[in-house]
Amino acid sequence: MIQVAVDAMGGDHAPGEIVAGAVMAVNARQDIRVMLVGKQDAVSAALSGHTYNREQIEVVHASEVIETEEPPVNAIRKKKDSSIVVGMNLVKKGGADAFVSAGSSGAILVGGQVLVGRLKGVERPPLAPLIPTETGVSLLIDCGANVDARPSHLVQFARMGSIYMEHVMGVKRPRVAIVNIGAEEEKGNALVKETFPLLKACEDINFTGSIEAREIPHGGADVVVSEAFVGNVILKLYEGVGATLISKVKQGMMSDLRSKLGALLVKPALKETLKSFDASRYGGAPLLGLNGLVVKTHGNSKRAEVCNSIIQCVTFKEQEINEKIKKSLFPQE
Repeated sequence: MIQVAVDAMGGDHAPGEIVAGAVMAVNARQDIRVMLVGKQDAVSAALSGHTYNREQIEVVHASEVIETEEPPVNAIRKKKDSSIVVGMNLVKKGGADAFVSAGSSGAILVGGQVLVGRLKGVERPPLAPLIPTETGVSLLIDCGANVDARPSHLVQFARMGSIYMEHVMGVKRPRVAIVNIGAEEEKGNALVKETFPLLKACEDINFTGSIEAREIPHGGADVVVSEAFVGNVILKLYEGVGATLISKVKQGMMSDLRSKLGALLVKPALKETLKSFDASRYGGAPLLGLNGLVVKTHGNSKRAEVCNSIIQCVTFKEQEINEKIKKSLFPQE
């Protein structure tokens, strides 16, 4: 069984939706065992209304919760019995194969590096969410962990992202591109201009050059490389525009009797189309390059996203992604 520790206290809808997502995961897969980390009474109460195999879910008590507004470094250092620290220590000590949390992004990033630790030789671990596109999904790397990245960091991001897309998502020879303000090689800021030739020289990735932001939703690359500031802006704009368009479409369909009748006809096809652009289907964002797997889900995650985040840990473990990253980055060791 794959052992997944889940932060039951993290996120806007904890512990109810987090617990419900864990139950969905174990009911869907018999090869998963979940450790719900959090306040015993609250987690047990949330579990009481669900039906599940009791051998697949365990409650691990943690008396403290790290709130989103707390300074991450201080919180990790002082709240030793928080659900995030206890969960990450389970991964560090081999008690769990992965840790999933919808809690404080800062605390997860700090805890991942300080508690779980980086793979030897990995300079910076990036956050890498899957984003829906016209042709499927792309991996956006980095989307929030390293705002002031260097060229060598982006090269490692590209290589780790390529491994993830090939072995977890099954994309053969994934196309890797760097976010830029134009397609020409000479364009971009200092970071992009310095990184471009380094990526071009990497024989172990399928580097296709620059990608403009407007080409990302069309599936112009399988691995979209950027530093965290740009990546986070892309991700948040992506989410905001998507939610706005869905709202406007619904509003337009309900505007008068004729549009309501038309809505009834197109509803099945539209529902299926919108489902393909639902980011929650693809789980959370793994923090790649650590000694164990840490997955960050949205703070407003509901049960479906929590469930999918837990299930994606199985593929990550089965495909030995960390071992492949080590072998790719440091083949001589």
